[in-house]
Amino acid sequence: MKKILFALIFALTATVFTEAQMAPSDLDKSPMDATIFRPGRGEAPIVKVIYSRPQKKNRAVFGNLVPFGKVWRTGANESTELKVYKEIKFGGQTLSPGTYSLFSIPNEDTWTVIVNSDTDMWGAYQYNESNDVIRVEVPSQSSSDTVEAFTILFDKQDETAHLVMAWDDTMVAVPVE
Repeated sequence: MKKILFALIFALTATVFTEAQMAPSDLDKSPMDATIFRPGRGEAPIVKVIYSRPQKKNRAVFGNLVPFGKVWRTGANESTELKVYKEIKFGGQTLSPGTYSLFSIPNEDTWTVIVNSDTDMWGAYQYNESNDVIRVEVPSQSSSDTVEAFTILFDKQDETAHLVMAWDDTMVAVPVE
């Protein structure tokens, strides 16, 4: 009886250990990431962005993979989420606390960055312009370095910041106060 019990425990342990060692083959090709703007270390956040990071993979991005003049989910997978914890100025316009989606319309020289009240969507397929809360036009800039994975970050400057979005050789920044 002890031998059977030992063999059973050994078989179960070996199976669990083997399955744990196997790498999943369906890892997300555009992993999720987040960036937070807070006034100081340990202070409450003002704005948080949750997004997925598509990879360049030797592809031409803007004007090709992401067409000019069309609404883009501003990342990959689900639409990018913008969580606002207290009233802010986003591109000079007042934005109330709440959860929003963040879309953009890239063009060669400018981007229209869109804050929309619809949330929890896959991509921009159900995007509804009538639910736009804010539209901000910002200049597009060439970056000196190629950015392999789409990146959103807050460039903090005292009590304000710029929401920076960069991918390939393109960068845009939206002021946040």
